[in-house]
Amino acid sequence: MELRQVEYVVGVVEHGGFTRAATALHVTQPALSEGVARLEAELGVALFHRVGRRGVISAAGEAFLEPARQLLRDRSVLLTSVAAVVGLDSGRLDLVALPTLAVEPLAPLVGAYRRAHPGVIVHIDQPEDAAAVATRVRDGRSEIGLAELPIDEPGLVSEQLLMQELVVVLPPSSPLAGRRRLTMSDLADVPLVMTPPGTSTRRLIDAAFTEVGSAPTLAVETEQREAIVALVLAGAGASILPASIAAVARTSGAVTVPLSPRLRRSVGLIWREGTVSPAAQAFIALSRDRP
Repeated sequence: MELRQVEYVVGVVEHGGFTRAATALHVTQPALSEGVARLEAELGVALFHRVGRRGVISAAGEAFLEPARQLLRDRSVLLTSVAAVVGLDSGRLDLVALPTLAVEPLAPLVGAYRRAHPGVIVHIDQPEDAAAVATRVRDGRSEIGLAELPIDEPGLVSEQLLMQELVVVLPPSSPLAGRRRLTMSDLADVPLVMTPPGTSTRRLIDAAFTEVGSAPTLAVETEQREAIVALVLAGAGASILPASIAAVARTSGAVTVPLSPRLRRSVGLIWREGTVSPAAQAFIALSRDRP
């Protein structure tokens, strides 16, 4: 088994087919197909079902995928560790973060990291919930995750960075805009613009309503997080957002009001147990020094 063959299999899955994987990996499609076929012959199983020009991953392929990603990640750690002897001046750092953490703390951390290590390329993925963040870190697709804690998964290490507060964001015309504090009960009949059920922020908000024996009044449900503030300003409803996003909304004319009691969540980094790359080590160290 060659690492290049392992890379071919992972590439076919991640790029959605043999042709796209060959393009992304800078090899010819016949060479990639032949490499996968030789690996399948060595393993004695089919990793893909050939359906026309498509390759659909088999059960054996699914079992192969996570260890394969870990193997490629370990190779990357090995190569960058050697390179680190002469300084962290190149390489790549794969991060995964909840979308609501993109403004704070992710953006300042990545900005500080890039200033310190301009030769390192940072790649960021943004799934919808903490479980998906943990999955990407565990299977090796990303090296460091930024998520809501706690995450209780074997093989993962977590470290708290901050407590993130959520506040109410209102259109200027709202009758609640003059209030200094709001409770979840105050919001029971207020139409809300929210992300879909299952997302991290939505779960937190739903749980807060449940604690006061109520339920949110849904006005708009959208996966387009960047549209939420615009929808609030347009009068579609109010929303409950992280304070960092609410601060940006306030500069556009929205009104923000704290909740009482405070609605907060623990936010931190997660990574796999064992050795991480020098690029990841530097990111973790920088996060610990954040003000």
